Amino acid sequence: MAVTWKYLRSYARNDDSLAGAANVIALLVASSQPFYPLYVQWSVGPTIWPTFYTFLSTPFFLLVPAVGRLNSLAGRALLPLTGIGNTVLSTAVFGVASGVEVFLIPCALIACLLFRPDERLASYALVLLAILSFTVLRGFYGTPVHVYSAEEYAGFVALNAFSAGMLSCFVGLLGSRLIAEAGGKAPMSTGAGETPRESRSSPRSR
Repeated sequence: MAVTWKYLRSYARNDDSLAGAANVIALLVASSQPFYPLYVQWSVGPTIWPTFYTFLSTPFFLLVPAVGRLNSLAGRALLPLTGIGNTVLSTAVFGVASGVEVFLIPCALIACLLFRPDERLASYALVLLAILSFTVLRGFYGTPVHVYSAEEYAGFVALNAFSAGMLSCFVGLLGSRLIAEAGGKAPMSTGAGETPRESRSSPRSR
């Protein structure tokens, strides 16, 4: 267990603080996905096989740290993109009545948090994608793969609202930590191949 935890910490580490935050969120979501069928069985009912569709997104969440090491912006963008894609897929699988679209809120929050002022175009595009996924696609999902009862859908709404709320709180806490570490300012880019520590100690910063 200690070896696994050490490996995960090493895998999530990134010199870019925003990329590091994206890695933590991505690995948290990926590690929680195997438990989603159990949550559904407990909160909704015994029909859990549709939840296995959500595992299609797991490899993409796990790839966020690897992509972020190659390109910080791409890695950070992959996280909300995967979240939005997973939410759209889950809505098609479970139906709009499941309330799973509420996960678009933390996806948009992540898109607001993980990009610097000079990267706002990417942030705005991802937030717009989340909004359009909610407003435009609602009438095109069709019949879900399994139709649950009204009581089961009520359980779904409660489960998804709680889960999305907790994820939003976690994202907010990460954001407050990033702001505190940056001295109350948005984390700034340090330039290609330069870590924040190197930037502070380099002759150019004196």
